[in-house]
Amino acid sequence: MNWIPFQDIDQLTDIDVLSHTEPILIFKHSTRCSISSTGLSRLEKQWTSDNQMKAYFVDLLAYRMISNAIADHYGITHQSPQALVIKNGKCVYHESHLSIAYEEIISH
Repeated sequence: MNWIPFQDIDQLTDIDVLSHTEPILIFKHSTRCSISSTGLSRLEKQWTSDNQMKAYFVDLLAYRMISNAIADHYGITHQSPQALVIKNGKCVYHESHLSIAYEEIISH
């Protein structure tokens, strides 16, 4: 999987613009949480090389302010781990913990 580090709040604008031509994944991950690590591992194992969806990775411990801004911007409650699919500037899928499903992500 080719993660794009989400380390700057201005990337929200870039994601919104890109999402008008293709769906974008944002994955919020806590590096100290075993459930978050399990969710990340499951997603990475299922991700196929032919899937070209851009995938942004937020390290919650290093960039909690960005995570909060994402929640506010898309009107969702913060969770960890959490996967969001952004399409046309809106969050069309969000799920957390072990309910994150690769099939659901790619179907958007």
